[in-house]
Amino acid sequence: MLRRSREHGVVVLTIDRQEKKNALTLAMRQEIERLPGEVNEDPSVKVVVLTATEPVFCAGADLKELAELTDPPLTRPGAGLRGIEKPTIASVGGPCVTGGLELALSCDFIVASERARFSDTHAKIGVLPRWGMSALLPRRIGVARAKEITFSGRWVDAGEAERIGLVNCVFPHADLRAETMALATRIASNPTRAVVATGNLLDRGEGLPLADALALEDEVGSAFRVDPKDLRPAKS
Repeated sequence: MLRRSREHGVVVLTIDRQEKKNALTLAMRQEIERLPGEVNEDPSVKVVVLTATEPVFCAGADLKELAELTDPPLTRPGAGLRGIEKPTIASVGGPCVTGGLELALSCDFIVASERARFSDTHAKIGVLPRWGMSALLPRRIGVARAKEITFSGRWVDAGEAERIGLVNCVFPHADLRAETMALATRIASNPTRAVVATGNLLDRGEGLPLADALALEDEVGSAFRVDPKDLRPAKS
C-alpha cells in the first residue's frame, strides 16, 4: 500500500509493502500515476516526500504479479511523480533498485542515509527501462557514468552516490526522517508560486545554451506577477 501523512504542508508518501521489498503492485503504480491530479490542485500541499518502510526503499514493480497478469496495462509511475508541480523529495534509507531508482530520480532531488544503495539492473535482467531511467540517470550523473552503472548492474553506495551527484546529501540513518522533514518544511515555508515557477524555469532551462536560458529567464520573469503578501525579509 501507499500510506499518506501530512505535516506543515508536507505530504509524505510511504511505500509500505515491507514483506515484498516494497515492490509496487499494479494498484500502487496506478495510484502514483494519479498523484498530479490530486496534488497540483490542492493549495494546502507545498512539498511531497516519497519514502518507504525499512529496510528496503523499493525494488521496482512486483514481477511476480506482472507474470500472473494476462495483459498487464503499461503504467508509468515515474511520469506521475514528474507531473507533480510542487517540489518532490525522495528520502532513501535502504536499497533502491531499478524501478525504485526510477521513482527516486523522478523526484526533484534525492536525500539518503548511509544505508542507502542504488542499482539499475535493467540490462542485467534483459529488459529496457520504461519509467524514465534512460533519460533521468545520465542527466543526473553524466552519460558515461550512467552507462557504466547500467551496463554492470553494480551497487553504488551512499558515499559514492553523493560524490557523483546522484543524491544531494547523506545523513546518519537515525536522522534521515528528521533531516528530510526539516528540509521539506523549510521549502514549504516559502511562497509556493515562486517555488513552483522557479522549479519549472530550472527544468526548462536545463541543457539550453546560456543565451537561450537567460532569455527564458527574462521571458518568464517578466510575465511573473509578484503577490505583495509573499514579500517578506528572507530568513537565514
